[in-house]
Amino acid sequence: MADDREIIQLRAGSAHEPPIVEFASVEKSYDGRTFAVKEVSFRMEQGEFLTFLGPSGSGKTTCLMMLAGFETVTHGRILIGGTEVNNAAPHKRNIGMVFQDYALFPHMSVTENIGYPLRVRRTPKREIVERIKTALDAVRLANFGERAVTQLSGGERQRVALARALVFNPKIVLMDEPLSALDKELREEMQFEIRRIHNTLGISVVYVTHDQGEALVMSDRIAVLNNGTIQQLSSPKELYESPRNSLVARFIGENNILAAQIKGSDSDGLVVTVGACEIRCSTKTRLPVGRPVFLSVRPEVIMIGPHATPCANQFFGKIQDVIYRGDHLRIRLNVFGQNDFIAKVPKHLAQSLMMESGHTVALGWSAEDCNTLEN
Repeated sequence: MADDREIIQLRAGSAHEPPIVEFASVEKSYDGRTFAVKEVSFRMEQGEFLTFLGPSGSGKTTCLMMLAGFETVTHGRILIGGTEVNNAAPHKRNIGMVFQDYALFPHMSVTENIGYPLRVRRTPKREIVERIKTALDAVRLANFGERAVTQLSGGERQRVALARALVFNPKIVLMDEPLSALDKELREEMQFEIRRIHNTLGISVVYVTHDQGEALVMSDRIAVLNNGTIQQLSSPKELYESPRNSLVARFIGENNILAAQIKGSDSDGLVVTVGACEIRCSTKTRLPVGRPVFLSVRPEVIMIGPHATPCANQFFGKIQDVIYRGDHLRIRLNVFGQNDFIAKVPKHLAQSLMMESGHTVALGWSAEDCNTLEN
């Protein structure tokens, strides 16, 4: 295999290098009154895989398009490698782009598609041949060069699109929902393939998706956007285990969100009330008595039946329905007067429990598995 460094810069760099991407108070308005993106600021390091995650209309694609140069910045600054690019044309930014619909030329072969960015840059023919070969090797399509793109599967076309984005040695590769058109099995396969390429070549990737599972699998860090602002920018683990607010908690994985009130605190954490029930949380942040908060409890941490006995928080709930999910049962219960409290019970534990609609069961969770959110 040819040296991957011919295609893309390696991840390792000087500690004194500027971030590969920086947004400084960036805003975008299309009408001068409302903002699609508001006060977005972040720094992305060389070799990082950063994902913009959010629902439709959250501003994630607008941020990507401003970085690519296809949308203008209303306020603020975008820098690439320490240089402001607000007024730089897209082709001057040295950015590779992978689109949702691949954007391949149907009348061209795989080799011709991949080589197109090099030809428009008037790269010498010998170098074009070498770079195409290296790019094909990187995406595991070494023997596909002469095929027509119309003969390829969806996953193969996506690999060709990725090879085309890599072949001219871009500073960054941008990906706009590139896997949304694929079926579930192929989408999961391509997630790991893109991650493999990222790890192997050390490329800097900015990725856009509305699929939280995709973001958790692939990203070094995830920026959760809503209404044009970044709600939280953290590692997948931190986002999942320590969401900053109830919006992030609801959006990242399934969650039980309970409206609560601070009752007090001790050396072990906070005591809150949900209705007449007291719940212990290991949160060390001290909040004033009477402060309204939200509690976040993941369905997979909830223990059912005798397994709830050791838990710091123990209650009873009435089973509303039981859904078989193969490796686990998804249990919907009435707890604290609400009917949409969810527990996930592994199949091997559920076999010894009476899990039928209408039954009342004990349930519980530890103080460590309960997060308090102030908004």
